Amino acid sequence: MRILGVDPGTLATGYGLIESQGSRLVHIAHGTVRTSPRSELAERLAVIFRELCRVIGEAAPDAVAVEKVFVSANVASALKLCHARGVALLAGAQFQLPVYEYSALQVKSSVVGYGKAAKSQVQQMTRMILKLPATAPADAADALAVAICHAHSHTLQNRLDRLAMATKEPRP
Repeated sequence: MRILGVDPGTLATGYGLIESQGSRLVHIAHGTVRTSPRSELAERLAVIFRELCRVIGEAAPDAVAVEKVFVSANVASALKLCHARGVALLAGAQFQLPVYEYSALQVKSSVVGYGKAAKSQVQQMTRMILKLPATAPADAADALAVAICHAHSHTLQNRLDRLAMATKEPRP
């Protein structure tokens, strides 16, 4: 399964593409969509949408995983982040892909084992899990971590589904 992880932001949106091959996770690509702080919000969102659609079109992922909004003290920043998240969700839906959402706590717990891990810890664990030659930039590393979180969640859900089917009593 090929998974596109997205860490949304209006100035920098990270993306990370991995492939889940059983219990093995393989790095395919990662990057950051950067927008100009001088551009209007609508223009920045259009850039993010176009670039995510380009990545999806080229990479053909099976699923998109997006980080949920972290509610901060700065309401204006949180609202802008919500717009970027909406664009990421729309890009996945535009290609009729299943889109999954994970909180920062879920992502950090899945990748580092601790929900309040520092960004640097997420970067290092992402590098180790995917056997990257160097640490990915913060936004891209966060996006890769979201993809890893989905891969772990999806694998666990498949195992639980198989277990439920195996223990189900046949109907008379």
